[in-house]
Amino acid sequence: MLNRYSLALLLLGTISFIVSCSPKNISTSYYYQNEKVLDKMEETYKKLYQEKPFTVAFTDRKFDNLSLEIITDSISYIYQFNIHETGLADTLTAFKLNASKVVALIQQMRTIRCTWINKFDYYLYDKKNTLIMMSIKPVTLSAPFSYKRFYTLTYFPKPQYFDSSGQLLDKRRAESLRKINGEVFKRINSKVCYTISGNFR
Repeated sequence: MLNRYSLALLLLGTISFIVSCSPKNISTSYYYQNEKVLDKMEETYKKLYQEKPFTVAFTDRKFDNLSLEIITDSISYIYQFNIHETGLADTLTAFKLNASKVVALIQQMRTIRCTWINKFDYYLYDKKNTLIMMSIKPVTLSAPFSYKRFYTLTYFPKPQYFDSSGQLLDKRRAESLRKINGEVFKRINSKVCYTISGNFR
């Protein structure tokens, strides 16, 4: 039979495991473990988007199939591809996108299990703002106690305001939280925030 000391150690270990699997710890550690790759993806996507607006979303668990949306002045075109199809690069070239760089970005997304990347417009006090949003399904978010959730990152172009708990605010000294797509985001650094969501976009 376990004595009190052994029971206390077991309980402490269980609590430590649950806490280590919490969304906050997973989100913070995940970003800093993959910071260079994530930041490079954001920078690359932002530059490519300026040349021709597009979004990419993986549509299966194996990250073999994707949805590509290419946005023109008059209409958005949505294509479905397997990542190994030659038609992917051909379509990117036809729309005057840098096919090699977009394909390289898609491969980075696949490696890091990024399900979706997009440029997101939002309005704050009638002023248009933009951010880059990524949705990621890290292996750690499939661990026990972590639920079936997606890890969503937002990259703002300039530093944001946060409350004492690190939650994103509309502005300095404001009490109202700013929600994006109905979600409350928390601080990673002055320009990068995260949330854990049941939806990947």
